[in-house]
Amino acid sequence: MAYNEFAYFYDELNSEADYDALYRYVTDELAAHGIRDGILADLGCGTGDLTLMLAQAGYDVIGIDRSEEMLSVLREKADELDMTGRILLLRQDLLSLDLYGTIRAAVSTFDTYNHIGPVDQFEKAIRKAAYFMEKDGVFIFDLNTPYKHQKILAGETFDIEAEDAECHWTNHFDAATGRVDIAIDIDYHETGEHFKESFSEYSYPLDLVTLLLEKYGFTVAKVADGEDFGLVRPDSPRWIITAVKQYTQEGERINGTES
Repeated sequence: MAYNEFAYFYDELNSEADYDALYRYVTDELAAHGIRDGILADLGCGTGDLTLMLAQAGYDVIGIDRSEEMLSVLREKADELDMTGRILLLRQDLLSLDLYGTIRAAVSTFDTYNHIGPVDQFEKAIRKAAYFMEKDGVFIFDLNTPYKHQKILAGETFDIEAEDAECHWTNHFDAATGRVDIAIDIDYHETGEHFKESFSEYSYPLDLVTLLLEKYGFTVAKVADGEDFGLVRPDSPRWIITAVKQYTQEGERINGTES
C-alpha cells in the first residue's frame, strides 16, 4: 500500500498519536537488548516523526517507504531540522527490500505490516527483514489485531476533520479473508479538490506471527499492547512485538532462504 494524496495531511489526521511514548518504548526495548547505536531501518517510515527522533538519538537511520509522497514530506521535515544528511531515505517495497548490507535493528509502526497483504506476502516481508538483520539484532513492529478488524473497524465509518481538509473513511471487513477494505474520500477546503484512495489491511493470529518469526530465525522476546505498551488484553487493538535474531544472514544463505 502506498499513500498518495493522503500523505500530505497524514500528520494532521494522525495528530493524536503519542510519538513520545512510542519513542520511549522503542528505545527502551532496543537498549534492553544492548542496541544504543548503529544502523537501524524504519520499515514503512511514512512521514517520519519516529525516524527523525531515532536519528536524533544517535542511530544511523535508513527510512524506507514505497510512497514517494510520504518520503517527500519526511525530506521537508529533515530539511527544517538540518538533518538531511543524517538519514538515508529509500523508496522501496518491503517485499523487495534491499539494504545493501546488514542492520542492527529495524522498527515498523502504525500497522505497516498489516498493509502488506495475505499471509504469503506477510511471510515474505518478514523473511526480507530477517535476511538483513545481524545476529542479536532486534526487530520491533506493531500490528492491528484481529479483534480491532472484527470489532472496531468492521462496517464503521469515520469522519475526520483537519485544518486543510476533511476525510471520510469507510471500512468493510471480509470475514473469509480477514481483510479490511478501506476507502478514503478527501476534500480540500481551500481548493475544493476531491480525491479518492483505497487500500486493504490484513490481520494475522498472534501464534501465526510467532511461528513465522521463528521460521526466519527470530525469537519473540516480548509482546505488549501497542496503544498503552502494557500487558496484552483480549481486546487490545494493536500489538507491538519485539523479536531478536538468532543467527546471521550467512546462516540463511546456507538454508537457501535469501531470495
